[in-house]
Amino acid sequence: MKAVLIASGEPGPADRRWLEAGDLVVAVDAGAAWLSKLGVRPDAVVGDLDSVDPELVRTLEADGVEIERHPSQKDSSDTELAMAYARRRGADQIAVIGAFGGPRIDHEIANLLLLADESAGDVTLVRGWTRVSAVRGMDPHTLNGAPGSLVSLFPVGGDAMGVTTHGLAYQLRDEPLRMGSSRGLSNVVVETPAAVRLRSGTLLVVEQPPEGDETQ
Repeated sequence: MKAVLIASGEPGPADRRWLEAGDLVVAVDAGAAWLSKLGVRPDAVVGDLDSVDPELVRTLEADGVEIERHPSQKDSSDTELAMAYARRRGADQIAVIGAFGGPRIDHEIANLLLLADESAGDVTLVRGWTRVSAVRGMDPHTLNGAPGSLVSLFPVGGDAMGVTTHGLAYQLRDEPLRMGSSRGLSNVVVETPAAVRLRSGTLLVVEQPPEGDETQ
């Protein structure tokens, strides 16, 4: 089952397309307001609800939407709590809209680092046509982009070892990518299906359309 989470960042107009593929739609706190503007009813709202209009929460609750309230003083972000909720509901794929943008860069970083958690499972952060996902050791990852798409590879939690790419302009052949280095920035898909794999470690993989093209 695929869950779509709407976080409290800045979803864009193209993000609506992700809702169509969701079996479960979860608003993360203020993400409920974006859905309300679209006229979309979520299956649940999760968070401490400090950034969403209480009247909207009451309206959704009266309409049968599940509201999972958490205290404002907690050890997990609202997005992490919503991911846990989605997994409890049976989701084995999670796409997160609104993970980026807004005034809180610390929230953006936290959302990215959620991907590095080995227990996160199949999670993708999306903004328009851009995707960010994680690849772990011995876990081949097929890239989604057409030729000309940009791909960046960033090690997290330590060095990524034995990185091998296929179909990219700048090939890696069983090589290390050192954490803190920008070597994996701005590669380009030249052949599909392009792919990346590694022997150990974790890579954040950022896939986006060619510069100036937001239609892929």
